Amino acid sequence: MHLPLRLRMLAALAAALACSVAAARLPPEVYAALERARVPPEALSVVVQEAGSTRTRLAWQEQALQNPASLTKLWTTYAALDLLGPAWAWTTPVWLQGSVTDGVLEGDLVIKGSGDPKLVPERLWLLLRRVQALGVREIRGDIVLDRSAFMVPEQNPGDFDGEPLRPYNVRPDALLLAYKSVLLSFTPDTQRGVALVGVEPTLSGLRTDASVPLSAAPCGDWRGDLRPDFSDAQRVRLAGSYPLACGEKQWSLAYADPKSYNERLLVGLWRELGGKLGGGVRDGAAPATRPNFELVSPPLADVVREINKYSNNVMAQQLFLTLGLVRGTGGTPEAARDVLRRWLAERLGARAADGAVLDNGSGLSRETRLSALQLARLLQSAWASPVMPELLASLPVSGTDGTLMRSKAPAGRAHLKTGSLRDVAGVAGFVLSATGRRYVLVAVLNHPNANAARPALDALVQWAITDPGAIAPSDTQN
Repeated sequence: MHLPLRLRMLAALAAALACSVAAARLPPEVYAALERARVPPEALSVVVQEAGSTRTRLAWQEQALQNPASLTKLWTTYAALDLLGPAWAWTTPVWLQGSVTDGVLEGDLVIKGSGDPKLVPERLWLLLRRVQALGVREIRGDIVLDRSAFMVPEQNPGDFDGEPLRPYNVRPDALLLAYKSVLLSFTPDTQRGVALVGVEPTLSGLRTDASVPLSAAPCGDWRGDLRPDFSDAQRVRLAGSYPLACGEKQWSLAYADPKSYNERLLVGLWRELGGKLGGGVRDGAAPATRPNFELVSPPLADVVREINKYSNNVMAQQLFLTLGLVRGTGGTPEAARDVLRRWLAERLGARAADGAVLDNGSGLSRETRLSALQLARLLQSAWASPVMPELLASLPVSGTDGTLMRSKAPAGRAHLKTGSLRDVAGVAGFVLSATGRRYVLVAVLNHPNANAARPALDALVQWAITDPGAIAPSDTQN
């Protein structure tokens, strides 16, 4: 028997009011996790909304401006996909300045950077192979690098947190080669009682110990056990031992002398290919003539996927400055900030975007500020956008990949960008509930114990997946 229309409307109103009251309270399991971590509820901002709808399931301090840490990458990557398109790509032009006779270039090899964040060793090898395919085996002049597309203020890589050798602290560069980093590998050789040490990529003039002794120690602080010394940019010293229990491990490090990195890498790769270089590697200006060829990057959608899946700060900074270069007044932080601020106001509306503060494109900052509501509105805008599939596919998937590989949420139920600094923890993205609804979920903690309170974020995600008290679609229909 159907209820009269008036009774159905009253029931729907009562359900909506109940939801409104519930939306102002955190779930008990979230409160409990915060209490265990000794973090007050006031340190947390939350929004849970049905995707594509204004229906809010939970809102808690949603307008408080918080440091979002790496959740900032959602702003940068969504704007880039929207402004440039998923298929957009960087190009790195190359010139042979001079004549080529009998394998000898009587002049310079010129490479101009445009901010490509994927100039990894494999692609640099391909670039140099193309040079050789043009008949060049010896360069009598120099390798000239045009890095003028980006204008970034000089800064010590360790200024942010005192960790200059952390790869995430590498400074952006218009010609960023291999992230200015080295990868040390350790492979146990039990017969010889040593761990073999490998270094990638090959850097000219860099030496390291070929092996270190194996130890019977447990695999705890294995990096500390190696007793490394990176003070000499030309020599990696390992005075300790390597625990056999660790098996094979890798250690990524920013190179100790970033200014000499490009020279060491290009000379090392060119020599590995059997090439000769008469001059050196230096900065300079590219000619105005048409290049001999261009190296094209992977499409932007692939780059965004890597940025968000693994929260790659250096790639995000490259993309940030690229937006200033391509859609603004130049490859400067100021131009990039202006582009992103204007874009946010266009997507959210000037009033909704008011108060947002942007420092850089990665979130590796103490100054950036966004509210949970602004992030939720950004994700709602993305949900309705033509680039939604690319952005959604770039987010880590719970229990599956990226920074959510070890997530406690059911596998595949959540696509969430994670954010973490010393005093910041957050998640933002989309959750598929047990009732089949897709929710936009944003949660940001700002507190000295923020990372100890991550179980509260896990509890919130699980609560959204369980979807308790959701209004059934039939309850709101006439």
